[in-house]
Amino acid sequence: MKEKLFIPYPPSGYTTEKSIEESSSYYNFMDKRRSVREYSNQPVDKSVIENIIMTASSAPSGAHKQPWTFCAVSDPAIKSEIRKGAEQEEYENYHGRMSETWLKDLAPLGTDWNKPFLEIAPWLIIMFRKSYDMENGQKKKNYYVQESVGIAAGFLISAIHHAGLVTLTHTPSPMNFLGKILGRPDNEKPFLLLPVGYPANDAMVPDLTRKPSEEVLIWH
Repeated sequence: MKEKLFIPYPPSGYTTEKSIEESSSYYNFMDKRRSVREYSNQPVDKSVIENIIMTASSAPSGAHKQPWTFCAVSDPAIKSEIRKGAEQEEYENYHGRMSETWLKDLAPLGTDWNKPFLEIAPWLIIMFRKSYDMENGQKKKNYYVQESVGIAAGFLISAIHHAGLVTLTHTPSPMNFLGKILGRPDNEKPFLLLPVGYPANDAMVPDLTRKPSEEVLIWH
């Protein structure tokens, strides 16, 4: 059996006080994050997009298989094609697929089937989950794919916010059109579509509050 190599993991050296300070600072920073639907067309440097995607790719995954692919799209023609496909699916959702309860829950957010941000935002990042890998023509199993890609999505959203940018977790359902437009292989299925950029100068977001700790945290 091939020996697995290990390397030392350096501790942070944080004191308790430093850990409290850093965790509080990060919480307050992330609590300012919002889903934004109104974007500026201000360019975002390609290196920023690469950095945030590679941050996402540093996420833990089942058996370290890293079962994801990120497509970063800035080509206006491709963005236009993606918008057309997304709006077609969303129109069907808002006009028959979604239940009345679902539509009622969405109403305060002011959403509809129109998705102009898919063309206005300078970048679209499409996450694909890889149910298996192909090596020398053979299928290689991946593990905990949904969970692994979900964790990577969280890393990605945090990295976007940390870079001073905004995003929106867009999931037009079904999303198979994304694989066709981007020419992805059969083992990759679209997981999430995220517009990425700077907010428009007059961007507005719903006035929301998040659940307090007593509603989401249970101590044992």
